[in-house]
Amino acid sequence: MAPENDLLAVGRIVKAFGIRGEIVVQPMTDSPERFRELRSVLMGKEAGSVREVHIEESSISHRGVRVRIAEITDRTAAERVVGSFLFVDSEHRLRIPRGRFFVHELVGMSVLDEEGRVRGVVTDVLKLPAHDVYVVEHKGGEFMIPAVREFIRDIDVEQRILKVRIIEGLTGD
Repeated sequence: MAPENDLLAVGRIVKAFGIRGEIVVQPMTDSPERFRELRSVLMGKEAGSVREVHIEESSISHRGVRVRIAEITDRTAAERVVGSFLFVDSEHRLRIPRGRFFVHELVGMSVLDEEGRVRGVVTDVLKLPAHDVYVVEHKGGEFMIPAVREFIRDIDVEQRILKVRIIEGLTGD
């Protein structure tokens, strides 16, 4: 089994469906279609307590992804796993284009302005229709930075630093 920090959540089980043990999964990925190719995933309430399960069938709709897992054979078993996550290891992660990042890579990054001053820490990434927005915790409050070139100067995943252009009024200072 992959190390705990090597796992990426791709969905959360939100409810049981029917009497044969199917589950409905809320995708945590930009590509819900990936569930069609997955044959096995790791399932658990957290990355440290997972077990491998095998996907027999999946279908995608506007309400989520419906999945039949071989190890879940009835509604009672399906109801017991509601709230669990489905994880993949690094070998089964989607490859993303250069210059794009997974949310988990951004959350926790230090935010520095163009002068190198620490301005806070990224706590969330909001997926909005026009563009993503980075939520930054700063001095007990928070501010938001649009994820566009005008504001984002550099993202260094290795050093966990997000360099930004701060404009007057953005941080509330």
